[in-house]
Amino acid sequence: MTHRQRRRSARRSVLAFLTAFGALAGAALAGAAPASGVPRALAVGSGVTYQQFDIQGMKGLTHAHLVTVDLRDARVRLDLLYPGAVASRAALSALADAKGAVAAVNGDFFNITEAQHPGVEATFSTVGPAIASGRTLKGAVPNGQRFGPSMPPGRTTQDVIGVGVDRRARLDSLALEGSVRTPEGRLPLGGLNQYALPVGSVGAFTADWGSASRVRATCGTDTNRAAACSADTYEVTIRDNRVVSTADAPGKGAIAAGTTVLVGREAGAQQLRKFFKGEAVKVTRRLVASTSGIPYRFALGGYPVLMGGQPLAGLDNAVAAVRTAVGIADGGRKLLLFALDGAPAYRTGLTIAEVATTMRSLGSVDAFSLDGGGSTELVAREPGASAVSVRNHPSDGSERPVPTGIGVFTKS
Repeated sequence: MTHRQRRRSARRSVLAFLTAFGALAGAALAGAAPASGVPRALAVGSGVTYQQFDIQGMKGLTHAHLVTVDLRDARVRLDLLYPGAVASRAALSALADAKGAVAAVNGDFFNITEAQHPGVEATFSTVGPAIASGRTLKGAVPNGQRFGPSMPPGRTTQDVIGVGVDRRARLDSLALEGSVRTPEGRLPLGGLNQYALPVGSVGAFTADWGSASRVRATCGTDTNRAAACSADTYEVTIRDNRVVSTADAPGKGAIAAGTTVLVGREAGAQQLRKFFKGEAVKVTRRLVASTSGIPYRFALGGYPVLMGGQPLAGLDNAVAAVRTAVGIADGGRKLLLFALDGAPAYRTGLTIAEVATTMRSLGSVDAFSLDGGGSTELVAREPGASAVSVRNHPSDGSERPVPTGIGVFTKS
């Protein structure tokens, strides 16, 4: 039997296994055929395995990479990877190695360009909410300000996937709840470290934002990302719960720890103009879960494609692309980190509808779509290695810097 025949035979065995058991089957390492056609997985760490396999999509053959995480193993955990600032990005492999992750996939959709607003700096901030190590980093932008493919009907930018302090993964929705209080009254907080604020609102920026310009937060509207930037803006800097400075336009530069910068647009700007230097101001904020009531260890945005074992209505089944997704199985005790290969031979990819059915065939009850295309990437360590390696071929030809990822960590 030739090498090509052996590969075809192995592939048929894999597909038969998927059909019979509805579970993942794949080769152990890139370029290696599974022994005797028997599906097997490569152990990356305690409770973590890596596999790869072919999928025949409606547009052609594609190749998938999958990391399976068993949260029942007390030695494994997940957390958000990010480069230390919301408005920044870095290669996923660098983010994983900096934190000691044994595997990772890229995260939420993000503000990659500002071609619609000439002269406005791109922030690289993600669309949805984000929580890292139990700490709130940012809120969700208005629905009309999101980047990425169309969401299923009824979904919003507040949708998240995360792992709670109970070590169970789940889909949820996180809304920002906060206020700006002065002796004269209270203003609702409309945003936190977001590249877009709701029209007429006041948003807060903290040291977590980074040094990027805050001008983009006042561009577009709640329904039109490309709309012009607001001409009515104002900025107030709060330190130690006191106003220390004001400005007629949003600024840029690093924000010191313990400092909050308030940015207002339209009605929000008019309210901020009433603030004066030395005035006492207290800013509160938190993300509130709509369903679980469980605090999150980590969470990030995207959108659901599979819930309760059923693909969502209205999923696109026409446009195929390289995709990243996360599946939840075993009552939230198992996560499946899924990324397609961007090599030319496989770049036809899958439609969103195919992603949903594929994740279900792999055993997922719920599944969540993350950023795709050139952002899609999966990294994992080789046995005995101290650093991750890129397992798929990014469709850009090299790693695209991303603002977030899901990191997998293990203890020996």
